[in-house]
Formats: sequence, structure tokens, C-alpha cells
Amino acid sequence: MEYALFLRQHIDHVIQLTDEEFEEVKQYFTLVRVPKKNMLLNCNEQVSKEYLVVQGCMKLFTYDEAGKEYIMQFAMENWWISDYPAYQNQTLSTTCIQALEDCIVLELPFTDKEILLQKIPKMNVFFGKKSFGGFVALQKRVLSLLKNSVAEKYELLLLQYPELFQRVSKTMIAHYLGVSRETLSRLHKK
Repeated sequence: MEYALFLRQHIDHVIQLTDEEFEEVKQYFTLVRVPKKNMLLNCNEQVSKEYLVVQGCMKLFTYDEAGKEYIMQFAMENWWISDYPAYQNQTLSTTCIQALEDCIVLELPFTDKEILLQKIPKMNVFFGKKSFGGFVALQKRVLSLLKNSVAEKYELLLLQYPELFQRVSKTMIAHYLGVSRETLSRLHKK
């Protein structure tokens, strides 16, 4: 499997697997290349996979009735991405995932993950810690959206993820922060 070392290091950062355990684990992941601007997941599509970004940057987004885009998540190297409510419940997606750069991801189908967790129980700890980390990040984002001024949201994002500003357009950053492009430009100039 190409990118096995990447996956091994990603897992080893959280838990330790024996070589035999890792050989079993890596069988459940499939390498997928997603060209820039291509969709990895469309809205109203059955969600049966989650993805670990090996290379590139992606966005998770949705639209309102008027066609306005709302970006909920960016995912860069070592980040996981999916429409998690739909993935967990095996339902149709309410969000879309698009490659913002040429991307390489490791996909893990829901059914394979269930088998993997049965065969290698310590992977429950790995996914539990990853899920909890994602929950913490989401809660911080929601609190920031509720409490912080636009300038504070911008500064926090710049402080936490400076590389994002090199890889993503200002329009997308504005959509992520829930502000207009013009407002973001004013903040950027300060």
C-alpha cells in the first residue's frame, strides 16, 4: 500500500500498534487521488466513507436556498473529513466535500471500520481520541462564532492555522468566517 508510512505515523502519534496489527489495519484503507476542484462528496449522496487527508486541502460546505455557500471545515494533511452525521447514521449527506488542491486521501468505509474495530480493539482508542479532538475543535469554533467579533475570529484563525491563508482564497476564508469578502479585506489590511 502506497502511503503506508504516513498512515503508520498518523496512528503512532495516538496509539502504538505492533507490526502485525498495523498490517491488518492498513488493509482497510484505500488510496484515492482527487484532482483540484473535483468533488469527493456531493450533497444528497449516501455517505459511507470517511477520509484522512494525506496531501492537499479540502473544504466541507453546504449551500442555503439562495445558493450562498457556507464552509464548515477545511481539511489539510493529517486531518479527517466526512459528513459525520450522515456517515454515522448511514444517511444522505447535507454537505459536500471538494478538493481545493490536488489531493490524496485514504478512505475508510464505514463497514470496514466496524470490522477493523472488532479485529483491533485498540483502534477504538485511536478513533475515540480523534473524534474527541474533532469535537473540541468544533465546540471552540461554535463558541468563537457566537462570542467573538469578526476581527477576533479572523485573528484566531490566522493564529491557529497560518498555512491556511497561503492555501485558500480570501473568499473562502470569508465564507468560513461568515463575513463578506470586503470585510475580510479590511481586516487583512490592518
